[in-house]
Amino acid sequence: MRRQLVQAFLVLVGIGLASVLAVLALHGWVGARYRTQIHTEIAQVPPRPVAIVFGAGYWPDGQLSDALTDRLETAIELYQAGKVNKLLLTGDNRFVHYNEPAVMAQYAQARGVPSEDLVLDYAGRRTYDSCYRAKAIFGVERAILVTQEFHLPRALFLCDRIGLDSIGIVADRHRYVYARWYRLREVLALVRAWLDVSLLHPLPVLGDPIPVDWHSCARTKTSD
Repeated sequence: MRRQLVQAFLVLVGIGLASVLAVLALHGWVGARYRTQIHTEIAQVPPRPVAIVFGAGYWPDGQLSDALTDRLETAIELYQAGKVNKLLLTGDNRFVHYNEPAVMAQYAQARGVPSEDLVLDYAGRRTYDSCYRAKAIFGVERAILVTQEFHLPRALFLCDRIGLDSIGIVADRHRYVYARWYRLREVLALVRAWLDVSLLHPLPVLGDPIPVDWHSCARTKTSD
């Protein structure tokens, strides 16, 4: 009986170690695979029709999290530099008093981005949903993803598997208090992302397509 318990314990340990190694291998492969699609300087980013800005939370008083502020500031710089025509602001709006895309739009408009060049996705509850809906609902084919460095490999991986041609720009402008936790969480989130695109194929909240002319830009019209 004791020998059987030891054998069972060793099997469980072996399975655990194999799982950890598989997770680390996936994380390493995704990081290496999409490294060349990640940019750190606005000037180096090839132009695309749209920048996808992922929500990252805000406080009850309306103040944006540092991560979301950095994402929006980076996206606004892309827009002002003529790198994109529009910003697709995608975030969570499941609750009555919580509306990420609307708060993001208010911030961008206050910084001079015309409302005509802001497209709001109210059902971007997680990265998978945002990428899926960008293509399926809003007809995005080519985009710049705006988020933090730790998040970009997973976002690029998801867009690639969904069929959305994307590159990324790093939006790290603060030292984040929970940076270590974010990176640890990202390892586990990447496993979920792999399961979603490889096995589960969940459908996010969908609806009728929303046509957007991604090649028009109010900024250009105004300058004319």
